[in-house]
Amino acid sequence: MANGNSSSYTTGMEGTKRSEEICLKFPPNVISPGLAALLAQKDKHEKLMDYSGPRLHFQMVVIFVLTQIIHSLLKKLGLPLFISQLLAGILLSPMVFSDQHSLVNISEESVAVLGTVGAFGFVFFLFLSGVKMDLSLTLKSGKKAICIGLLTVVVPLVSCMTTIKLLHEEGNEFSNKSFFLAVTYSGTSFPVIHCLLSDLKILNSELGRLGLSAALIGDMLTLFLTVFSLWVKTGFEKGRKEALIDFGLAMLFIVIVVFVLRPAMKWMVKRTPEAGQIKDTCFYLVILAFMMSPRFTDLFRIYFLYGPFIFGLAVPDGPPLGSALVEKLDPVISGLFLPIFATTCGLRFDLSYFKNSNLFAYHQVLGAMVALIIKFGVSLLVPILCKMPTRDSLALAFIMISKGIVEMGSYSIMNDNRVISEDIFAHMTIVIILVASIVPILVKRLYDPSRKYLCFQKRTIMNSRLNQELRLIVCVHVPGNVNSIINQLNASCPTRESSIALDVLHLIKLSGQATPLFIAHDKQKKTLSSKSYSENVVVAFEQFERDNWGAVSVTVFTAVSPPNLMYEDICNLAMDRLTSFILLPFHRRWYIDGSIESEDQTVRTLNFDILERAPCSVGILVEGRRNLKGSGIRDPLSSDNSSFYNIAVIFLGGQDDREALALAKRISQDKSVRLTVIHLKAANSLGVILTENDRMLDSAVLNDVKQSVCFTYIEEHVNDGPETSNFLQSIVEDYQLIIVGRRYKTEDPQTLGLQEWCEFQEIGIIGDLLSSADFIRNYSLLIVQQQQQRTV
Repeated sequence: MANGNSSSYTTGMEGTKRSEEICLKFPPNVISPGLAALLAQKDKHEKLMDYSGPRLHFQMVVIFVLTQIIHSLLKKLGLPLFISQLLAGILLSPMVFSDQHSLVNISEESVAVLGTVGAFGFVFFLFLSGVKMDLSLTLKSGKKAICIGLLTVVVPLVSCMTTIKLLHEEGNEFSNKSFFLAVTYSGTSFPVIHCLLSDLKILNSELGRLGLSAALIGDMLTLFLTVFSLWVKTGFEKGRKEALIDFGLAMLFIVIVVFVLRPAMKWMVKRTPEAGQIKDTCFYLVILAFMMSPRFTDLFRIYFLYGPFIFGLAVPDGPPLGSALVEKLDPVISGLFLPIFATTCGLRFDLSYFKNSNLFAYHQVLGAMVALIIKFGVSLLVPILCKMPTRDSLALAFIMISKGIVEMGSYSIMNDNRVISEDIFAHMTIVIILVASIVPILVKRLYDPSRKYLCFQKRTIMNSRLNQELRLIVCVHVPGNVNSIINQLNASCPTRESSIALDVLHLIKLSGQATPLFIAHDKQKKTLSSKSYSENVVVAFEQFERDNWGAVSVTVFTAVSPPNLMYEDICNLAMDRLTSFILLPFHRRWYIDGSIESEDQTVRTLNFDILERAPCSVGILVEGRRNLKGSGIRDPLSSDNSSFYNIAVIFLGGQDDREALALAKRISQDKSVRLTVIHLKAANSLGVILTENDRMLDSAVLNDVKQSVCFTYIEEHVNDGPETSNFLQSIVEDYQLIIVGRRYKTEDPQTLGLQEWCEFQEIGIIGDLLSSADFIRNYSLLIVQQQQQRTV
């Protein structure tokens, strides 16, 4: 039956009362009898959309389709997906379609169901945001980040309150309400800034790390001020005694979370085997505690949204618990429930409220704009005073004022609870749309991390003298990379006269955390005991340094970052350490019978990124095929036929081949290494695309090889790719290491016909041929690319 329910409430700040009558059907229809049954009924008194289940499904489909259509048009302008979700809600709102003609049947009943689903997603989002945050990083933030984080909240807050006080004389109501609103206008949202930096792919850049640290400080201060403003409001409205009770209950809640729940979750983590997955029972217990947290916050008189967030902060970040929660829940929340919430926020927007705005609303909006401008000014001034470049300071200022789903959700909930009126909500929605649209475009224009590589020229092995220390970076993804790299470095026989400054970078996927980490283990030994990052890697390479004392100096670093942004850590380290050569492991490893042992496409993507962006020369190491019962490559000096370590360089010409030859010359300085240079010349010079300058440089380096008694020079004339393949098959078994140039997008007569069969473009045509299944091999393969010349 239909039941009319009339309710009267106060709109909040204005003090005016409004009565509305809402008619709902009880009991509600949830599941339809089916489309066929509805079509078969005679009186047609029921429709499919009268049932909340089918209506919700249809609304979700319409929201998804409309959001994707809008985003396909706006993403070319650089606008984030959040804007498309918000605009989809505005287009579906009663402002565009009346209640009777709305595309998704917008009514009080349908909005209640859709809003509940969206609010569920927002609560989960706040919980996962807390899980990803590591509060210990607030203690490790630099002075610059702390100053920016604190000042960008405090100074705008004071400016906003002063502006509103001057414009609106309101007595106690100023203390009760405006301080709380001023905090929301001036606050910083860590999840919003994290999403912005992730979308712009500058999360682990220098500017991104500074912005994240400042946002973390600002978010914690905002949280404290918000809770404090609620206590102040309670004190004015109910008396000091009630405010003190609220304060005591809040402290009790935090004590329970910190000293009961967090130790319990740490105990779960300790019981999980190393590199293992958390037990399902523990996982579900954490989810159950999260689901109960809003109820507990009511009992402890804390704002209900803070319970899930605070509980998320108590969850140990990273693997195994934090990463399991994020990996299992984040795709569903971010891909389904949170977009619905953003759209329902847009459904609340109505331009008609602008016409009925009162003076108080205009004063609040003006105060919010003052807070935004002052926040931008402080974010710009502090970095400039710290000698940061102007463009980077401007980019950071725009990052710190960014708005997103957290602010939109806060204003929507305040609007629903009548803390703010509809006109204030409409004004703030416009502000959020404008800021969230402009900020990503301007930051992308102002800040380009690759620009700094332009001045980083001539960092190659060819430009390094033979008796000069070689600065080298090796990257490690899995434990198997450690053995292969150490074996290869041992094979190069480093000496005191030709020493190596080795930087080892252990790359770990960022999981269950929001903030990337970069750890220098020689400076932060304590990190090993707390997080045990890279312990085995550190121990292995320290032993390698002791075995080659005086010839090798090792520094181990750990980078915990998203896989698609790991190249930033590698390139930044190469610039800071003045590196000449980066050694990367190949993404695939084989057993001796040719079957694939392991393969990681994210490593392959990373290798491509480094080859395109590296500020120095790059090498990719393809391991020899491993024995099924063994682990690692055989000792290079234990060849069956010789005590020498035989290296071959396949030389066709060009800068990459010259760089490969320079590396081989450096390795072959030891007497136990024999170097053979195999020059593949085209039998017919027609079609050779080398420039005159390349031919002159090739002749110069080859003349040095021919005149040297330390090297073996072989010249072979071939007509095409098949002849090259046949020749290489006949000689590769004589060598333990083969070095080739990448020669990307270069096809000469010597490789004619091989390009179409090339599977791995990142190692070039010859590299792909030598790593293919046609070559039964036990040799390692090193593909070299010389530093690419960059222009502005």
